[in-house]
Amino acid sequence: MATRTIGIGLLGVGVVGAGVARTILQKGERLLHASGGCIELRNVLVRDLHKSRGIDLLPDLLTTNPQDVLENPEIDIVVEVLGGPEPAKDYIFQAVAIGNHVVTANKDVMAKYGPEILEAANSNGVRVLFEATVAGGTPIIAPLQRDLLANEVIAVNGSINGTTNYILTRMARDGIDFMDALTEAQELGYAEPDPTNDVEGIDAAYKLAILASIAFQTPVFDSDVYREGISKLTSRDFVYASELGYTIKLIGVARRDAEGIQARVHPAFISSDVMIAKVDGVLNAIEIETDLAGRVLFHGQGAGAMPTTSAILADVIDCSRGLLDGKDSPSMIALRRNIQIRSIMDLETKYYIRMNVVERPGVLAAITRVLGDLEISIASVIQKEVDFTTLQAEIVLITNRAKESSIQQAINELAELEVVAEIGTMVRVED
Repeated sequence: MATRTIGIGLLGVGVVGAGVARTILQKGERLLHASGGCIELRNVLVRDLHKSRGIDLLPDLLTTNPQDVLENPEIDIVVEVLGGPEPAKDYIFQAVAIGNHVVTANKDVMAKYGPEILEAANSNGVRVLFEATVAGGTPIIAPLQRDLLANEVIAVNGSINGTTNYILTRMARDGIDFMDALTEAQELGYAEPDPTNDVEGIDAAYKLAILASIAFQTPVFDSDVYREGISKLTSRDFVYASELGYTIKLIGVARRDAEGIQARVHPAFISSDVMIAKVDGVLNAIEIETDLAGRVLFHGQGAGAMPTTSAILADVIDCSRGLLDGKDSPSMIALRRNIQIRSIMDLETKYYIRMNVVERPGVLAAITRVLGDLEISIASVIQKEVDFTTLQAEIVLITNRAKESSIQQAINELAELEVVAEIGTMVRVED
């Protein structure tokens, strides 16, 4: 029996796209063994036909016209690695409407339009796979869609942005400030020249929206995720975190309870004994809390051309197997539920608050009075030496569990006190 060929149309041949193309060309035998079919590039969309890409592609494969890829009857799977919402979104919708299966690494598109895309895919009897949108080469989407299907997912949480994890690791280990750590990350290629998406939590919010949608089988969009970045953290916060037995991570948390889903991305104090606290550098770690399997941790490379290529080709192989078996597999479990998204103001947790106060009697009593009126109790307090130049002292508080809305009101009221010179940092404490 002749071996069937699976035709691949590649949209984009940047760093990741080149990695995908190179691997298909170099590892044909391995891909054949894994999928049962010959995986072959048929068309590659580029912006410039004459640009050097460090990979030898036959000129006949290259095109600047997306329709050459999308409407080619010899293409079974469209691989989209363009990045950004446009025109990638339109190409994905068009591919699905034509009847092509799609593999994408585009977290922007899947976070904003994923539920619509998946509904269209299911309606047209094709698959859209997107393992590479979250955690790079570390499998997380497929386990949620397959291995943990018998479970009710209670929560998804973790460190899901390698750039910020590297910056925070350097600040914690070496006591350097945010801007110095960011500059170093940029020099090493871990951070983009414009680092906004990473340091302001936008990238992590995209990923969390995707994970939450799958975990809870309900549409969750990036706009549903509360987001707070790391740029306000100082080296002093890391000193105090260490003294108190914590480390600081930018975390993404999506948790479901009887009242709905709360999805949030922000810096947090994490107990130094917790596994996620020990994941440093550019690595990712994601914990899935379930009713049957308990807590399951996924840990590995969260970005980079080769890890992302690994995830993309895993989806290509999976899709190829379905084509060769003649199975009409849906894109994923249907997002049938409609679960309410809860406000960050409903969150109940502990809080770290650092402030500068005027050195005079009664300061702590005034602070305690504000907190007490809002039913916020103090678990611990640290007061540092007085700066006799400014006649100010630094106070660090850890509260007991309190409601976010109360904490926000307290910070506003504390800032108005005559004895409070400055509210430094507020960081949530994860139990």
